[in-house]
Amino acid sequence: MPTDATAPNTPMESRTALDAPLPYVARLQQRPLAQVTLVVIHCTELPDLATAREYGERVLYPDALDPERGTGNSGHYYIDRDGEVQRWVPEDRIAHHVRGHNPHSVGIELVNRGRWPRWLDAAHQAMDEPYPDAQIAALVALLGHLRATLPALRDIAGHEDLDRDRVPAGDDPAVTVPRKRDPGPLFPWAEVLAAVPLRRTGAA
Repeated sequence: MPTDATAPNTPMESRTALDAPLPYVARLQQRPLAQVTLVVIHCTELPDLATAREYGERVLYPDALDPERGTGNSGHYYIDRDGEVQRWVPEDRIAHHVRGHNPHSVGIELVNRGRWPRWLDAAHQAMDEPYPDAQIAALVALLGHLRATLPALRDIAGHEDLDRDRVPAGDDPAVTVPRKRDPGPLFPWAEVLAAVPLRRTGAA
């Protein structure tokens, strides 16, 4: 049952995040909050929050001694289209959400279809679902909360800024497509950056 998140755990001023910890959260590596320097913006590339939860709960990294007690991929926070915010992993745990940057970052996932369900098809690379105003307002509030409670947080990036690998397309292996495109071309970077004291890093 989700509960109100508290500090770092401090509630956001405009909206309280609901704590909905993943089943394996206690097995994720701990870290000091001062280690967090970066926020990474993702979109789920899935149809809804419930489907994202199913993906987040999947064990992808089995424990060597007990394969059923591993961990999976997820962000720390998820923001639904209506602005509801859930915290699945606390900031003092390392979540698996972006290659090469997990130890020092917090991942925020925005519910958005992205390229679902044919993520890597060359003919299906358009990301045409807009981000609702309520979702972006909740994101800005969350970013303000994180900036106020994580002492070293200074930078923000999109997943696409940090993972630029290209892979063979699922429908035409002779063509390559971006492995990650989120949050994509419709994400309102100018609006978000104007509202929060973070600098974008990694953008081409």
